[in-house]
Amino acid sequence: MVKEKLHPFHVALLIYMIQSGVVAFSIPRLLAQSFGYNGWASLVIFTVISSFAIYLISWVYRLGKGKSIFEILEDAIPKFLLYPIYAFFVALWSLFGCMVAKQYVIIFQMIAFPSTHPMMFKALIDILALILVIGGIYTISKASTSFFFIIIWMMLLLIFFLEDFEWARLTPFFFQGETDMVMGSLNIYTAFLGFELALLLFPYAEKKGKFMRAVYAGNLITSVTYLLFSFVCFGFYSFGQLTKLKYPMLDLLSYIRLPFVERIENLLFGFFLFTALLTIVMYTWAALEVARRMVPKAKAKWLAVIIFALAYAVSWIPDVIGEVEQWLQYLGYVETAVSFVLPLLLIAILLVKKGAVNDD
Repeated sequence: MVKEKLHPFHVALLIYMIQSGVVAFSIPRLLAQSFGYNGWASLVIFTVISSFAIYLISWVYRLGKGKSIFEILEDAIPKFLLYPIYAFFVALWSLFGCMVAKQYVIIFQMIAFPSTHPMMFKALIDILALILVIGGIYTISKASTSFFFIIIWMMLLLIFFLEDFEWARLTPFFFQGETDMVMGSLNIYTAFLGFELALLLFPYAEKKGKFMRAVYAGNLITSVTYLLFSFVCFGFYSFGQLTKLKYPMLDLLSYIRLPFVERIENLLFGFFLFTALLTIVMYTWAALEVARRMVPKAKAKWLAVIIFALAYAVSWIPDVIGEVEQWLQYLGYVETAVSFVLPLLLIAILLVKKGAVNDD
């Protein structure tokens, strides 16, 4: 029986769906606060940086010939020493996905159901995510492809803002104003996170040399999406407005008026559940993959239930949007470090092993 493999097309869309999410609503503000006038142009820099991180992953893929990162680590480091590292990844990835879900439900609860407790919505999303995680990576990849086509049409909504778009608002100045580029850059870069999970997809991908191209393609789709939305925001709002609006993209959607729908931004925000859901699913799936390595005899579905239950319990701690975003900020910093350090560690192990083989 031939084992199913992830097609590059599905991989590209999966990477895009992991990266894009609720953070897109605040990116224009972060760009304005961090890079000043025409801050949207700085997205090109972040695309280059994230592409370099993907290049490191591609190097791991080539040196290891598609071997699982767990096999690479366990061939070089005793497994008992890896357990704390594995536990760290389970905690990081499950909490990161959990807080993405909490951020989405709090915003949705604020704009649509202010009298409903957000943890009720969180429980429903977790159940949907659990079903997908238990289904496995191939089910997840097919679901992400379907979700992609459900939401991608929203790019056409930019047409609604062309009438009020003013080139004069862009100004001839680039990256000028009171800015905080260092910390701001870290916060903006977290919007590109998700590609690092490609490290866990090695055993599931087709071995035809197109896997890493698909990861690059997914990252590029994300970059283009962020660039278009941010460019429109910089031309639609004044610079002062852009630095003060918490979620410029959400406010932008509220300008759309249709004769048969009131408060259409509530409906449109609901579509972003699909991107948030895929982010939650993939980070929890990654945590599950590591947990299965720690407890190989345990059933995957029960490990998934335990991970979701523990993450759900922790998600009660931050109860306002500011606290949730602070958690996400710190988790994002750690995940940013992981996206560079983990590939570099794997490359070092593979190069040392290759050198030892050559010496023999």
